[in-house]
Amino acid sequence: MVEQRVRWGILATGGIAATFAADLVDLPDAEVVAVASRSQASADAFAERFGIGRAYGDWESLAADEDIDVVYVATPHSAHRAAAGLCLEAGRNVLCEKPFTLNLREAEELVALARDRGRFLMEAMWMYCNPMVRRLKALVDDGAIGEVRSVSADFGIAGPFPASHRLRDPAQGGGALLDLGVYPVSFAQLLLGEPSDITARAALSDEGVDLQTGAVLSWESGALASVHCSIVGGTATAASVTGSQGRIDIPHGFFFPDHFVLHRDGRDPEKFLADSADGPRTSMRHEAIEVMRALRAGETESPLVPLDGTLAVMRTLDAIRDRIGVRYPGE
Repeated sequence: MVEQRVRWGILATGGIAATFAADLVDLPDAEVVAVASRSQASADAFAERFGIGRAYGDWESLAADEDIDVVYVATPHSAHRAAAGLCLEAGRNVLCEKPFTLNLREAEELVALARDRGRFLMEAMWMYCNPMVRRLKALVDDGAIGEVRSVSADFGIAGPFPASHRLRDPAQGGGALLDLGVYPVSFAQLLLGEPSDITARAALSDEGVDLQTGAVLSWESGALASVHCSIVGGTATAASVTGSQGRIDIPHGFFFPDHFVLHRDGRDPEKFLADSADGPRTSMRHEAIEVMRALRAGETESPLVPLDGTLAVMRTLDAIRDRIGVRYPGE
């Protein structure tokens, strides 16, 4: 793969798969060679839309396709374990959408399988690959605001969603936490690592999923993080990182920011702007670029989205669900 395009397969044909496919089309060293759905008609329509050569009406055929270098799993997260596991078992490398799985147990199974087979596996936490988020983390790591004392982040959408919607369906891993809360939790842990203690409260739907959840994460250093997610109210999707010598504010869209502001004690605020060469804010191209870089380097995981970090986030999400009393079928 060093001198040739990386050949992608896409498993599922929903909105997020279409967004990713459109971004891949714009990358000169990426080629989408196959797509799969549980419906042949859906696979055919997706293939025609994006000029993809092979369309499969089942997952197994895609997993068995040896002309694919890496599979992007874009199913609902309740199917991530089955879909990614099928591909890894067949010897495919995998980029799996977030949240990585329904729970830590499933995540550990996928990581163990990938490591046993020597296959590349990465959670599609595109925020971690975003150039602006990477720049923010580098500033924090370099001590620009001193020792991190607190993090706050929120992600809420207005809805309302009917009881029949997947976000309200326990069988599909519904609720605000896994769909949206994974972002503020992942943001906090990007900067502080895995918390030592967790408290949480939530408002639950009649179906038993969380409509909104708030959690406080704490670390032995004394640092705290306040995270919030909701499917009943649109929030600013803002984030702030406060340190002993300043803070960084992302006023909107913290997981794909177009700018952030660095405040340092005794200095004027500094505004950092996204580079237009990095593409649209909504582009998922950066995670695809990172996957292809890792594959060409012979790596089985990405240093930007390490598997141990993914497992740590899943542990936190499990702990929050335990505190708020959300269980999914089969758990």
